[in-house]
Amino acid sequence: MRTLLIAGLGDVARRALPELVRHWRVFAIAHHAAAAEAARQGGAHPIRANLDCQESLRRIAGLANEVWITAPPPASGLRDNRTRKLLYALAKADRIPQRISYISTTGVYGNGDGAWLDECSPLQPQTERAQRRADAEAVLRAFARRHACQLNILRAPGIYALERLPLTRLLQGTPLILPTEDSYSNHIHADDLARLCIASLQQQRGGIRVFNACDDEPLTITDWYAMLAEALALPMPPQLSRAAVRQQVSPALWSYMAESRRIRNARLAELGVVLRYPTARQFVAQLAANPAWQAVALAKGGKIR
Repeated sequence: MRTLLIAGLGDVARRALPELVRHWRVFAIAHHAAAAEAARQGGAHPIRANLDCQESLRRIAGLANEVWITAPPPASGLRDNRTRKLLYALAKADRIPQRISYISTTGVYGNGDGAWLDECSPLQPQTERAQRRADAEAVLRAFARRHACQLNILRAPGIYALERLPLTRLLQGTPLILPTEDSYSNHIHADDLARLCIASLQQQRGGIRVFNACDDEPLTITDWYAMLAEALALPMPPQLSRAAVRQQVSPALWSYMAESRRIRNARLAELGVVLRYPTARQFVAQLAANPAWQAVALAKGGKIR
């Protein structure tokens, strides 16, 4: 059986584990005991290591045929030194992974002012967060070319699921932008992103390929929150001008709200995955019709912006 190494056992990776262990012997880098236990419960073999500590990564050299990187970059700076350390460790063996899949972000495109963007659109990251992702993509591309391995980069927008809806802003009444001035963004359900990543690991075509791992319909931020508010019977926050909202929200939150882009995802057809939620509207319609779902969303969503 082939071996797979997961770097970053977060929510999306845990959703994928039941399917992954059917096809691979799965190893997962685990920094903390809780992550190691989650790996075991999902059928994976934990490797106690820290992506910020080069010495701890020595054990992964030559371990896996495929590598799935879901770990986020460091919290500051313009470079992703975590990915650099991981790739340095992977290169210290005669056997180099044949396939690498990496979850990036559509934030690397920067602010498109509402324009339609595809995988060939130029990268113009405007936040440090997005610049770190673009740096990781560049480092991975160089590694793939140097070692002739397959690389799939999946650029994801806002990831949501029943347990991870951004309800804090509704619960706190954080203002939204007027519809006529609002920003566009796509979304992706966590289960759909997990399935897309699994498909990217199963491809055997070689080379480097980028996919916009998003749904079919961009929404304005206000439309997204209005649908959630209606489905969960929550009050709608006030809607103000862009200038007024910028003055009232934190710089970190504004960095999410300011950028506007509509993402094309036609290339996803290459992965052969039919999205369960091709639009966020379909998920919200199910949420509105299911009181049990609503209870879970309200219980879990208060910590997510």
